[in-house]
Amino acid sequence: MAMKTGSSVSGFIATDPQLTYVQQGVARFYARMGIEHYRREDDGTFTQLEPSFHNLVVYRKTAEHAAEAFEKGDRFVADGYVREYTYDRDGHQHGGEEFVARKIGHDAARSTYTVDRTPQSEGLTQEQVTAQRAQAFEAPERPAQQPETVAMGQ
Repeated sequence: MAMKTGSSVSGFIATDPQLTYVQQGVARFYARMGIEHYRREDDGTFTQLEPSFHNLVVYRKTAEHAAEAFEKGDRFVADGYVREYTYDRDGHQHGGEEFVARKIGHDAARSTYTVDRTPQSEGLTQEQVTAQRAQAFEAPERPAQQPETVAMGQ
């Protein structure tokens, strides 16, 4: 079976992210992203060039998670695709492009973070999930029991 591949981008969140809700209440995360560029020199070293800046968008549940997880300056890696679009401003047609991330996470090479491997409960509020987790770890109350004495060898 062929390996499915896609486009990815590595960069940093350059502006304060915005979470809005568009058509039919679909969540949309938007931020400007910066991408660092380097030039390899003849001696094998690299010179950092000026970053380029682009639009980054994420939709639906992933957008809500991204809005909670990311802030300006965070390094990320995202999987998705480039979408070209046109819009009308002052009677003139303009074009642009944005990276639509299907998946996004912090860049492990440049970020320190912890991972919560607790299974997610779909359709519950954060308070309900927290309450469920707390109940799962509470020991049931039991009356104190006297140890049984067992006579051996009889």
